[in-house]
Amino acid sequence: MSLSPAPFTLFAVVTALRSAGCVFAEDEAELIVAAAADPAALAAMVERRAAGHPLEHVLGWAGFDGLRIVVGPGVFVPRRRTEFLLHQAAALARPGAVVVDLCCGSGALGAALAARLGPLELHAADVEPAAVRYARRNLGGAGEVHRGDLFEPLPGTLRGRVEILLANVPYVPTGDVGLLPPEARIHEPRVALDGGPDGLDVLRRVAAEAPHWLAPGGHLLIETSERQATRAEETLARHGLATRVVVSDELYATVVVATRPGGLG
Repeated sequence: MSLSPAPFTLFAVVTALRSAGCVFAEDEAELIVAAAADPAALAAMVERRAAGHPLEHVLGWAGFDGLRIVVGPGVFVPRRRTEFLLHQAAALARPGAVVVDLCCGSGALGAALAARLGPLELHAADVEPAAVRYARRNLGGAGEVHRGDLFEPLPGTLRGRVEILLANVPYVPTGDVGLLPPEARIHEPRVALDGGPDGLDVLRRVAAEAPHWLAPGGHLLIETSERQATRAEETLARHGLATRVVVSDELYATVVVATRPGGLG
């Protein structure tokens, strides 16, 4: 069902979204109506959402830990479950800590951690050009964003100094990518989703390099799935890191925390 530019009502938007199969049509309609600048913009937004574009891309923002993170076409939408990783990091970090956010996407994790703790020595990196653009907008002056593959673009001066290493790496097994909702598999970059045959390819690469970048006593935090947690722990432990798994049943989130032996000076 299409929506003519005028007149427009909340009921018409709900009807159009419900016809398109949007489960939370009423909630989405309220957000879209509030965001639309005029009837023509509203009609275009409803059309995009009905065509399967992620709601966050249509709105231009995603809610994350109380922040509005700017997102758009070609960038991974931060998930609410990743707030659990953020909470674990915030509990371990000190104000002014040296923080690196790998596979940063929109920069949501770094922006939210800075909002919670105040100024940090914050660096973020992503291989996707669109992600880098959005991360720079979302971090503003709170951190520096680098374009490149994992650790490769980071300043060498960070080696051995990183206190908190955030790595929300892709962990969907290649064979499962096709089972994801269309919003993800069609409209988000595959490189942000596909973790290789068992979903752990990128995690292995991070595990191999992390000990060289972490400060003594520094922490690496990686989101994974419940079924991958044991293998993820084993992988990190093989590189000399002390590991533990924390789980949130409420957010359906699993995070592996790996610590470099020693103490922060």
